[in-house]
Amino acid sequence: MSDRTPLGEFLRARREGLKPHEAGLPAHGRRRVPGLRREEVALLAGVSPDYYMRLEQGRETSPSPQVIDAIAAALRLDDEAHDHLRRLPRAPYLRGGDPVGGQDRVSPQLRRLLDSWPDTPAFVLGPALDVLAYNALAAAVHSGFRRFDNLARMVFLDPAGRDFHQDWARAAHSCVSELRAAYGHDPDSPRITEVVETLRAKSPEFAELWSRHEVKGKTRQEKLLVHPEAGALELQFSAFTVNDAPHQQLVVYRAEPASATAAALAELLSRS
Repeated sequence: MSDRTPLGEFLRARREGLKPHEAGLPAHGRRRVPGLRREEVALLAGVSPDYYMRLEQGRETSPSPQVIDAIAAALRLDDEAHDHLRRLPRAPYLRGGDPVGGQDRVSPQLRRLLDSWPDTPAFVLGPALDVLAYNALAAAVHSGFRRFDNLARMVFLDPAGRDFHQDWARAAHSCVSELRAAYGHDPDSPRITEVVETLRAKSPEFAELWSRHEVKGKTRQEKLLVHPEAGALELQFSAFTVNDAPHQQLVVYRAEPASATAAALAELLSRS
């Protein structure tokens, strides 16, 4: 995605996004660079400025685990970003060098599981946030979109995305952070590259968020959605790794029993 290495890109972005006071450093006088200087990160991490510069420039690609941990502490990375940083130097060699992206085949057993939950919206995502399979109620929940095919495309490029998500900024940030996490697992994935480059070209908001190198996988949280026919939906969602396809995720939405959202989902199901 650029002439830099994934490791160097990440280090530079996170360094530039960290203010001196956030790293426990004084911020006296004018600074010619956003965030920390390279020398300041090197000092905090206990490595030489020349070595740290080589990491950012892609001339050093095999830092030790101790150096990775020290730089993560210097940059105040959270656990997910720290794990992402650990993966970047070895990402092309994961699983014996086999690519880990592009898994688009959903097992028949998983498809049957989706269909066995008629009252629960559920779908399967690939690493690039492609929607690989879904049940009828998941399709009904997303029926306001032109296509239920890729969550990132739907958020950033489909006009329905801004109305569908009550907090569009949060949804946008989540999509980019999840794509960044997937990219850390497989920076050479043609599909992830295709999705990212398309969104960078067509959405300035995506391009700006992508440049931050923030990382966050899917977890559990509340989804506040607005369906064009059913109205407001308050859903809890959980994401699960698929054991026989580790780079797929099963996403399940849940409404509180006897709630207005549960009634709305039942109405949507009756129409599907």
